[in-house]
Amino acid sequence: MKNAVNSKLGFRRVVRVTLKSLAAIFVVLALVAGSLWLYYHPSYDETADVVYGQRKSHDLTMDIFVPDDPNGAGILFLISGRWKSRSEPIEPWPAAPLLRDGYTLFLVRHVSQPEATVMETVEDVKRAVRFIRYHAADYGVDPERLGVSGGSSGGHLALMLATTGGPGDPNAADPIDRESSAIEAAAVFFPVTDLINLGDSTQNLHDGGPPKSFVAAFGMTSRAVEPWLPVGHAMSPIDHITPSLPPILIYHGTADTLVPYDQSTRFDEKAEALGLDVEVIARPGKKHGWPTMLLDVFEFVDFYNQHLLN
Repeated sequence: MKNAVNSKLGFRRVVRVTLKSLAAIFVVLALVAGSLWLYYHPSYDETADVVYGQRKSHDLTMDIFVPDDPNGAGILFLISGRWKSRSEPIEPWPAAPLLRDGYTLFLVRHVSQPEATVMETVEDVKRAVRFIRYHAADYGVDPERLGVSGGSSGGHLALMLATTGGPGDPNAADPIDRESSAIEAAAVFFPVTDLINLGDSTQNLHDGGPPKSFVAAFGMTSRAVEPWLPVGHAMSPIDHITPSLPPILIYHGTADTLVPYDQSTRFDEKAEALGLDVEVIARPGKKHGWPTMLLDVFEFVDFYNQHLLN
């Protein structure tokens, strides 16, 4: 009888200890979750749906997020995947580390393909840079401290800015178009850099034509090679690398089958042959995106601090 009582008391102690341990773990997890939520929801002033231009009877818009303690530099985030953009409101929480470090964010939308061609979209994101530079004083940013980020097609557009952005037309009727579309630094994920040499991409039919799902996106009516080549070269950042290239940081998964890893390494090799500042960070075994990309944004902060604040 005594042994049975002791057994019950021992079991109850185990249950109490287990419950206390679980409660403690729950409290810790709740505190961690709450801290993460607070970190990724910093305070800022938001101006939504700022019109920076028009395309195909659509307003081109951006959302602007100004942190409580701005550092005077601005980052364009190009909202683009498969050269399609979003019309719904965008939350800036994935870029919270940049906001917390004082960067003013410009989340830039564009008209999606095929309604707008990729060539038109490149001109539109250049317009976005000119618009921001023209209104820099209104947004509290230095017009000579602008960076750009994006992933996939957003990364492609960012590198098109990095490689082909430049002076505006001094004789333009619109004063915004007189501004430069150049940027001072770019940090991107898995960008398309060479549309002519798609390598092992699942978009490559190995016939010399455009990416298989994006014929209309580039204004093509067929896969004919002759009309495609000048367009493909014109829209390939790797073909526009010059000594004026700004510093660039690229993160890319080595197992990416949509935009193969060598799209970034070949861009890097060509830039480094000219002594230019391009760094490619490999994510071994990762495909077209990975959960810890949120952590890589902290590296974007360090990169932009080095090149936009010093």
